[in-house]
Amino acid sequence: MIGGLLSKLGIQGAPGQAGFKPKSMPPVWFSGTAPSWESLESMAKAKQQALGVDFWADPNLGPTNAKALKRNFGQPDSAIRVKLYRDHASWCPYCHKIWLMLEEKQIPYIVEKINMRCYGPKPPEFMAKVPTGLLPVMELDGGPPITESLRIMMLLEQEFPDHKPLIPRGSSQEVQRAEQLMRLERRLFSDWLGWACSDWNQAMAKARSEAVLDVIEAELKVAGGPFFFGKDISLADINMVPMLERMVASLAYYKGFFIRGTGRWPAIEAWFAALEQRPTYLGTHSDYYQHCHDLPPQMGGCYFSDEGLPVAAQIDGVDGESWRLPLAPLSATSLPEPFSPGDSPPLDTLEAAASLIKNHAAVTRFALRGVGKPGPRPVSAPLSDPSAIPALEHMAAADMALRHVAHALLVGVEEKQVSEHALQVTSSQPSGPAADLTGVPIVPAATYLRDRVGVPRDMRFPAARQLRAHLNWLIDSLEAAAA
Repeated sequence: MIGGLLSKLGIQGAPGQAGFKPKSMPPVWFSGTAPSWESLESMAKAKQQALGVDFWADPNLGPTNAKALKRNFGQPDSAIRVKLYRDHASWCPYCHKIWLMLEEKQIPYIVEKINMRCYGPKPPEFMAKVPTGLLPVMELDGGPPITESLRIMMLLEQEFPDHKPLIPRGSSQEVQRAEQLMRLERRLFSDWLGWACSDWNQAMAKARSEAVLDVIEAELKVAGGPFFFGKDISLADINMVPMLERMVASLAYYKGFFIRGTGRWPAIEAWFAALEQRPTYLGTHSDYYQHCHDLPPQMGGCYFSDEGLPVAAQIDGVDGESWRLPLAPLSATSLPEPFSPGDSPPLDTLEAAASLIKNHAAVTRFALRGVGKPGPRPVSAPLSDPSAIPALEHMAAADMALRHVAHALLVGVEEKQVSEHALQVTSSQPSGPAADLTGVPIVPAATYLRDRVGVPRDMRFPAARQLRAHLNWLIDSLEAAAA
């Protein structure tokens, strides 16, 4: 589907694949003037102290974090009874349910991350435990693996009743309504995929999706909102989150159909706004770009309508504006992707820079897959090629280029470009060490990295926007000099 979209938009090639070769590009070179990684780390830590944040903190502590592997919630290790197996990339909607529930109830747990099948073969030791290979999986008190998200959620509620009850403890009428809302999520799932994954009878499929959204809208008003049972989140909300989040993203992308940001479903808008005030949700929330590219390999493909193409171009950042500086502000009504907490460029650029600085060796190597060779194991997810072979001969140039990006994130492009650390690009080969800083392989390497910034795996959505846009600043600077 990615290649098809690029073709429809008049874009040649597929930068989402390892070894992507751009159109013939005249040679260019760039300056080796970026600060060292050590200097960049010092700059970032000084800036985060001024802003009152700490992006070097232990991800296992504090707010929900996709990098966390052990969550104690202030309890000793002996209190950990749950082991959750979930996917590496935060793609799996059923893992999302369990992860969010554990965080809301603050049940101590540990995590083992297992790749999804579209990301490559699963580890043999996991398959020995779970022959179906399906995620999520939970082990309770070291017992046998438990599968199926609904079964896991019910068991967690039963075993940990003192950890923030999420099922109504009131009248049988409330319990019955909770059960009906759980079934409503299955209807939403069916009607959403009936439209997203088909190009047959689009009018009827659209009407079915609108009808189920109307039902959800009405249900959210029953107890006064913003959640299904009133002011606090319940299991019915947690169960609905992954599918409605993915529905909102994919229907905008593939069909040009907006659920948020238009005012048509105000209770659903208020529900998302309330979720986006919760650290538990923000730590597990993915952006539209990730959902729209991780769904097809999981679901077997999605289908574009003509109305979806311009929206997809915006979400994919190939419209010439959406992933370029200056970025438009985020808000509850920003389209194509509403985000009610908004953005904070000083904080968001710092988060992106910190992630790059902390992991610079691995990130540089990863980016060089884009100018390397595809891996020997084919996988079905276009943005996944775990065995791709990076072109390590360009390590020095890629390292310098990413230092320029990190510096631009920390001080801003304008300030950087009038400093001694400015990115300078020339079509004349310099002498000395700078002779090896060729920009030709950096364009596909930076493109490859840009297209794989994961939310929430790598960082939050506002920070990911900044990293993608600053990588485009680097790419555009190199291509402009070659023009």
